[in-house]
Amino acid sequence: MTVRRRARAAAGATLALALLTTGCGGSDSGDDGDQITLTLGLYGTFGYEEAGLYDEYMELHPEITIEQSVVAQSGPYYQALQTRLAAGSGMADIQGIEIGFVSDVAENHADAFVDFAAEENADELESQYFDWKWDQASTGDGRVIGLGTDAGPQAMCYRQDLFAQAGLPTDPAAVSALWPTWEDYLATGQQYRDSPTRQEGSAFVDSPNSVFAPAVRQGDTTYADEDGNPVVEDSDGVQSAWALASQAAGSGLTARLAQFGDEWNAAFSNGAFATIACPSWMLSYITSQLGDEGAGLWNIATLPGQSESGSTWGGSWLGVPSSGEHVAEATALAEWLTAPEQQVRMFTSQGFFPSSSVAAQSPEVADATSEYFSGAPIGQIFGDAADAVRRTPISPYDTQIQDAFSAALTTVADGSRDPDQAYADALAAIEQVTG
Repeated sequence: MTVRRRARAAAGATLALALLTTGCGGSDSGDDGDQITLTLGLYGTFGYEEAGLYDEYMELHPEITIEQSVVAQSGPYYQALQTRLAAGSGMADIQGIEIGFVSDVAENHADAFVDFAAEENADELESQYFDWKWDQASTGDGRVIGLGTDAGPQAMCYRQDLFAQAGLPTDPAAVSALWPTWEDYLATGQQYRDSPTRQEGSAFVDSPNSVFAPAVRQGDTTYADEDGNPVVEDSDGVQSAWALASQAAGSGLTARLAQFGDEWNAAFSNGAFATIACPSWMLSYITSQLGDEGAGLWNIATLPGQSESGSTWGGSWLGVPSSGEHVAEATALAEWLTAPEQQVRMFTSQGFFPSSSVAAQSPEVADATSEYFSGAPIGQIFGDAADAVRRTPISPYDTQIQDAFSAALTTVADGSRDPDQAYADALAAIEQVTG
């Protein structure tokens, strides 16, 4: 969720980073007698304060005061956290852990965090989650270093007006039926590209990354083996996703845009592309780019290949450092913030899709629709997508590997490299990171 949290970053990020790197205040700093101050070190926007959860918890527990510090970007946040982990001190009572870093924490810093698999209510905690979410924060010997917050199950968003203009169906069921597989999706893209009535200058998909990123996570492996070791060249997910994405890039199906850049942001409103891979958090991003004028333009269909496997992009956890002064109280707060009831509230008030399967099955989530996205049954769409996700191993290098492939695909899309050359470039860049 690095990008999503960067896009929705809190305004006080610089000050928060200074607090994290120079001392965010140990949990005793605000204590007064029996009063306990619990600190949370987070990045981007977790939404707990905005949803009123801190205030509610403090009302339920008058002896507790909650303070949070927030860093805008997860990269600088995690660099500072690593410094604290190396020192073995100075961490907040609860620390946010992003999916790009959870494998590193599990592999190299598990002893620094409370093991939720060893808690007396461990079975109850585990039963609340999608199994893949629980597993992603697990170590090889069964420790669990964090409790899941949100998740990013993926669908495919599409512009209804552009589809209609190109002579394609617009009903979500009919659109989903166009692309049960990624090969069918690319065939639909060719039909869109070749339509004589297509909006001039409009591409089928924003970026080859809208093909590669979801497709790679539908393989039996993505970037790592069961031990977390990089296995890029032997990964079925990589091989399949690269073939599909490079075909899209080389066939003129993409708008040749770098995701999350200024041109990409502007393209949401000018019809430069008709589809985009859509993790649940992307709905908020699209809404923020288009505002009220975008209501009813977009709809949501099933992700290609979902009958075989779902795909997820993003998500976070709350970890409790075991060196804290109030570990028991921090653990209780982390469990409460991530409990199904609170995850439901985070969905209804902030739009964060639950990592709790129990929360996802609640009527407030499962029956939810989005008026902005043409009445799409978003609870069902993303719930089905989350149910279809299968657990694949992740490595500490997943983010860097993903970035290398994304950069290489951009060169295929702009014509500066052919797919074989670009693939070799990606492998060279990955080798620089993984060694």
